[in-house]
Amino acid sequence: MKSTKITYYATTAIISAMMLFISFETLTKPEVKASMEHLGFPDYFRIEIGIAKLIGAVLIWLPVRLLKESAYIGFAIMFASASIAHFAVGDPADKVIAGLVFLAILIVSYVTNTKSKKTK
Repeated sequence: MKSTKITYYATTAIISAMMLFISFETLTKPEVKASMEHLGFPDYFRIEIGIAKLIGAVLIWLPVRLLKESAYIGFAIMFASASIAHFAVGDPADKVIAGLVFLAILIVSYVTNTKSKKTK
């Protein structure tokens, strides 16, 4: 039980911190704008996705099930889509795998959260 909660908090903190950091970069760095153009996305999508990452990083911690699960779903779609987009344009394998690694961390966070709720 205790290890489940520790795993939940650790994986959720990783996802949340990463999303906060990346949302800032997505909204402010010209390199991200160029990367999004390389992937074929319009600039307004970069702004939308940056704001969504910021909101999701907060929602994933809330005790309201609908909001928390919406954040998990949004992040899962985002990580899978990022891997697919990088694969589709022929980017190096590390860019494709990065989204899948964070998807795996997200899944561990979700599963451990669900387990800790069932044992109460």
